[in-house]
Amino acid sequence: MLNITQKKEQVERLAKEFSEAVISILVDYKGLDVLKMTDLRAQLRNEGVRIEVVKNTLLERAAEGTDAALMKDFYKGPNAIVLSNDDPVAPARILVNFVKDNEKLEIKAGALSGKLLNAEAIKQLAKMPSREELLAQLVYTLNAVPTSIVNVLSGVPRSFVNVLNAIKDQKEAA
Repeated sequence: MLNITQKKEQVERLAKEFSEAVISILVDYKGLDVLKMTDLRAQLRNEGVRIEVVKNTLLERAAEGTDAALMKDFYKGPNAIVLSNDDPVAPARILVNFVKDNEKLEIKAGALSGKLLNAEAIKQLAKMPSREELLAQLVYTLNAVPTSIVNVLSGVPRSFVNVLNAIKDQKEAA
């Protein structure tokens, strides 16, 4: 049992984490055994994502003034909060994949950029490419444009040289 000072410290820490988070997802972990919960924590940690079991009253206080406050209607029953500061897709992807094998974990809601996400929206988010994949696509696209321009511009002199060679070959034949 936490004393009042510990509760205040936890609320302050959580409030700071909520304000820094890109996405927060609320899950119901009821029915998961310790082994599966440890596995989920490890998968999330590998992607730089945090999960924490928090009392609903503390969760509600810490969420005030942040995107996580959008989920206050879902703060019932045993909850764990999943937070990511970098990639909004990674936690969604991990949770959706984890639910496939562990149906006892329930994705309740999420908050992303001031919008409340339901479980279906989080499933759709999980299908999106990760931040790294999007950056790779951007780099490829940015590289493809100059390459295409160089190919187009070099095509004109190349064609001109081919025409001159054809004329030279014709004159030599004649």
